[in-house]
Amino acid sequence: MTCILLVEDHEELWDFLSRRLRRRGFDVELAHDGQEGVDKARSLTPDVILLDMNLPVMDGWTAARLLREDAQTKGIPIIALTAHAMSGDRGRVMEAGCDDYHPKPVDFSRLLGQIDAALLKRDEAEET
Repeated sequence: MTCILLVEDHEELWDFLSRRLRRRGFDVELAHDGQEGVDKARSLTPDVILLDMNLPVMDGWTAARLLREDAQTKGIPIIALTAHAMSGDRGRVMEAGCDDYHPKPVDFSRLLGQIDAALLKRDEAEET
């Protein structure tokens, strides 16, 4: 079963996303701040990380950089979830180490497509 680590501090969003992802057959683990997200990513090595960029304790920008610097987690696809939809924000997210960007509010069907694409890209990279 594909494991998704959802790092999100807003209860309504983590509840909505975790329920819908579980119904689609994903195993979903939750973290509610950036530090907890980094710690869980290191201990669980999930298949994909959905990372809110505005988190307490440690923001998503810092968390993404730490995950990319760690040999154990550097290959895990990270999809940024952010309310920042300004020009240039996608570039900043990618520079921080994320593989993709999903603006809030979440379009669930689009997010599923991004998860599938991230998993496919990871699998192709592992084959080479």
